[in-house]
Amino acid sequence: MQPIRRLTRKNIILVGATTAVAAIGLTLYAQTPAPASGDGIAGQPGTQMTVDQIKKAINLSRTGRKLMPKSWPNGARVAVCVTYDIDNESPLINRGHLLPTELSETEYGATTGLPRILDLLERDHIPATFYTPAISAILAPEMISQIRKTGMHEIAMHGWIHESLPALNNGPEEERLLRQASDYWTKTLGKKPSGSRAGSWALSPYSIDILKRVGVVYDSSMMGRDEPYALMLNGQDTGIVELPVSWVEDDVPYLRVAGSLPSPALIYQVYRDEFDMAYQEGTFLMLTFHPHVSGRRSRVVEMSKLFDYMKSKPGVWFATSEQVAEYVKKNAQ
Repeated sequence: MQPIRRLTRKNIILVGATTAVAAIGLTLYAQTPAPASGDGIAGQPGTQMTVDQIKKAINLSRTGRKLMPKSWPNGARVAVCVTYDIDNESPLINRGHLLPTELSETEYGATTGLPRILDLLERDHIPATFYTPAISAILAPEMISQIRKTGMHEIAMHGWIHESLPALNNGPEEERLLRQASDYWTKTLGKKPSGSRAGSWALSPYSIDILKRVGVVYDSSMMGRDEPYALMLNGQDTGIVELPVSWVEDDVPYLRVAGSLPSPALIYQVYRDEFDMAYQEGTFLMLTFHPHVSGRRSRVVEMSKLFDYMKSKPGVWFATSEQVAEYVKKNAQ
């Protein structure tokens, strides 16, 4: 029989903090919440669908074959994409949340978080991809020159104003906004952006067809594999490379609402473990951070330790999303 441990105030705080984070994550990020009791058949429409209807519905986006090369450039063992979603105020403005204090918390990404992160990336010579809503750039245009200063980073699309595509539920309007964002970035950068990442990683039933028509090289919104894969639509390969994401490798579920409890050090240990497994498997790692979240001082301390750890391993290819997408498109087995 195990001895009974005396609960100390420290034990209670740690257990409470961890439980709170788990509860917040489950509440905020569950994609398909369970229907309320009493909804019956109305709350479970799948029970009334035929097999053919189910197949038609899910074939709007399916995971295709792995796009893994025989080897990464220069014989590297693993490819690592360090990416940042520069949401800043865009999601709040889109939802009509216009109170000063709330907006200032996210503006921090432009004023302080991004410069601090860029200094770290330059110190470590790590290229990154910055998924940026057009409105975020329009409100803080100085960010673009800061990102482009070293010439090693990529700027990719993240919607017009971090719009929710499922809530929009309107194919023509979704396409208008994506083309508007693409046109803005083409004019601003002097080249058409290669990739796109949907706001909150949430695609609509129309999205993949729209991405194909707009002509992106890659998308980074889906979660069907750990490795890059072919994005399918109605059983056909779209030609779009999917660079998959994961809530496990994103900072917001852990840190956004719960502040710094648990410690950022515990969260960054998850990222190190994800890297270690990707390194062992010889595959791919996609990390996602937000400057207004992970650009805070205590979190950049841990981000720096993570970068140092990954760089201490031989055979790590740090690359932009565009570089990985182009490489696997040409070299996948």
